[in-house]
Amino acid sequence: MIRFLLISFLSIFVLTSCSLKTTEGLREVHFNKTLVENSYFSNAEIDYVYKAKIEVYKRNLGGILIIKKIGPESHRIVFTTEFGSKLFDFQFDGDVFTKNFVVEDLDKKFIINILRDDFKLLVNESAKVLTAYQNKNQRIYKTQSGNRYNFYFVDDTSEKLVKIINTSKTKEKVEIAFTSSIAEIADTIVIKHNNIKLTIDLEKFKND
Repeated sequence: MIRFLLISFLSIFVLTSCSLKTTEGLREVHFNKTLVENSYFSNAEIDYVYKAKIEVYKRNLGGILIIKKIGPESHRIVFTTEFGSKLFDFQFDGDVFTKNFVVEDLDKKFIINILRDDFKLLVNESAKVLTAYQNKNQRIYKTQSGNRYNFYFVDDTSEKLVKIINTSKTKEKVEIAFTSSIAEIADTIVIKHNNIKLTIDLEKFKND
């Protein structure tokens, strides 16, 4: 009896510790979408310009971030100071990443890899749906990228993408939160890591 209770306790502990907070309280639902879409950076006619603050460990960087769709599966991302000095210049062509330029202080492999993954997730326009969930007012689509999972939160009423959570099998790693007044343009974006000290705050540049 004691052995049975011990095994039961350990089983519950393992299942609890391995469960994702992202899916707690959600019910799995039928889905008829094969792809979930992120349309915020999908228009090649628009230069997406944001005031940016990047906090990487104890360093704070401020400036202008420009995202431009330059091909069917291609985006270019350039971060400059407010005076126009380039801090980094990245390009994505499908799954191919190109580092065009990075200022010396940021040109460290682990930082580049993190920024690469963050911006790839940010500009990726579609992903294959594995499972769908529902909460009170959102539909959540689970997708897979390599050995990670991405959960896309879509508002039921506006059908706008409001959040993406990137996870391993057991832990939340990165969260991207969006606000938008226009369906295809995000007004604000916050990228926050749970396991490292890196946060990116973006606010759409407004022409006065």
